[in-house]
Amino acid sequence: MTLTWTRKPFPDLTLAELYALLQLRSEVFVVEQTCAFQDIDGQDQAAWHLLGYAESGELAAYARLFAAGISYPEASIGRVVVSPKFRRYGLGRQLLQEALDAVAAQFGPQPIQIGAQQYLQAFYESFGFRQVGAGYLEDGIPHLHMVRP
Repeated sequence: MTLTWTRKPFPDLTLAELYALLQLRSEVFVVEQTCAFQDIDGQDQAAWHLLGYAESGELAAYARLFAAGISYPEASIGRVVVSPKFRRYGLGRQLLQEALDAVAAQFGPQPIQIGAQQYLQAFYESFGFRQVGAGYLEDGIPHLHMVRP
């Protein structure tokens, strides 16, 4: 399955795009993972938003991208999510590669830091990320800081 990708800063998102990305994040990070947390964290305005659309026009994958110095000293990628409806097509790999390419295109080639859910460590390592520091709990979910040089 191939997605159509678009990358936008917050002010350029349409209301429909904003609604779709917030709905997807809530569906996965709040409902599916049964984790009550403040998803709307005040950082969306500083992010570039990467949206992957299926042929049907539905938002199938999403991530937000930050320049260095906003979330971490390095550039960063966060809220990496594939819609449950579109899983098992390899879209997670497609999404992360698109996010890595988008960070390089938007901010220039540079190290990238993420706060990864621990169970996805091997997935991120397959893209060159390495754990830095000790693991930690975020909203009751084990996480790791990881950096891709």
